[in-house]
Amino acid sequence: MAPATAFRQRTPNPYEARVLSFLVFASDVELIGILTRMLLNHPALVRCLLGSILGMFVLGSSGARAEELAEVEGHDPIALRTQAIALEHGEGVGRDIDLAMRLYCEGARLGDSESQYRLGWIYANGRGVKRDDTLASYFFSLAARQGNVDAERMLKHVGDQTAPVPGCMIKVEEAEAAPEADPAGELRHMGPAKIVELVNRLAPQYGVIPRLALAVIRTESNFDSFALSPKKAQGLMQLIPETATRFNVRKPFDPEQNVRGGLAYLRWLLAYYKGNVALVAAAYNAGEGAVNRFRGIPPFAETHEYVRRIRDSFRNDHHPYDPSVTEPSPEMPRIRLRLR
Repeated sequence: MAPATAFRQRTPNPYEARVLSFLVFASDVELIGILTRMLLNHPALVRCLLGSILGMFVLGSSGARAEELAEVEGHDPIALRTQAIALEHGEGVGRDIDLAMRLYCEGARLGDSESQYRLGWIYANGRGVKRDDTLASYFFSLAARQGNVDAERMLKHVGDQTAPVPGCMIKVEEAEAAPEADPAGELRHMGPAKIVELVNRLAPQYGVIPRLALAVIRTESNFDSFALSPKKAQGLMQLIPETATRFNVRKPFDPEQNVRGGLAYLRWLLAYYKGNVALVAAAYNAGEGAVNRFRGIPPFAETHEYVRRIRDSFRNDHHPYDPSVTEPSPEMPRIRLRLR
């Protein structure tokens, strides 16, 4: 029986898995055979091998190395996490917390709940980085949604907070596809300078193009920080009390808190409706329940006028979105059929 075949008949331990994950870099067939036999017959040598093998391919890595490893691994989140664990703890390789976090974040973006949990733990404990409960909450929330019990427990300690999407969680191709945020300074004509400046500063943190946020503010409150509707919608982005609570807004008439809450809601809606601006606008006006119930833009004159104004201001039917924020609406397949 060939060594490789024999090895597949049992589950490799973590050290063996790490060595095997790097065998793909070896171009010499004989070397691969030697290393595989050593793993089978001399498992004690694994620890010695880790230092040289991992060091050869990882220790001298720059920031770009994380993306290269991710591509070589075929975007395998488990392999990424395995490499990140070795780098985080210095197991057989020089400790490199920065590269470990890059690999964890790539795994987290690909949906690996354990990578999401480990990033949350790093931020919650300040392990090699400045402690940040907001980012810890972001990653714990992602993992908790997938049933990670440890993440649910940690989320109770750091609190369920509104957080901007970390840059590493946004696909490069999505960022490149986004329309220019403020072409030729056009946004300064959309509203008062202080509010435009506030939105320009905050919106990118949530993965929202400033023009969309400003279109919502103009349509909702006409830039009145103290606007109050008959339905109790409050502030610049007209957050109803339920939405304010949902996105941790304690002072809805405070411009920055209100905008952060509105941006968090837009980020969620963009993921829920997969970047469809018309559906996002309709849901912001009438609620996602109404959009799902009618499987598209609800047949309300106010909502249709609202959607028209948002689309006229934003000038784009699609907005990049972060798929890790939430699962898409279960009605999306049927909504798409109606939109055809």
